[in-house]
Amino acid sequence: MDVYDVSLIPLIIGLVEVVKQIGLPKKYSALVSLVFGIALGILYIAPGDTLKGILLGTAMGLGASGLYSTTKNTVEAIKK
Repeated sequence: MDVYDVSLIPLIIGLVEVVKQIGLPKKYSALVSLVFGIALGILYIAPGDTLKGILLGTAMGLGASGLYSTTKNTVEAIKK
């Protein structure tokens, strides 16, 4: 995974937000983030190595979920 592949994390966050706007309940957003991460890992980062794609995609999906959650909690704390 190159440094540039980390830029996929904000893309995953954006895709999850689009899916939530369509009607996905918020409680499933982490799971959708994981699915998008694995899909991008297999299709983009490691198209020839499925296991590597799953591993890196899982890291990206969980990273995207954690980044969103941390940012949301920080903004809510500042508003108080």
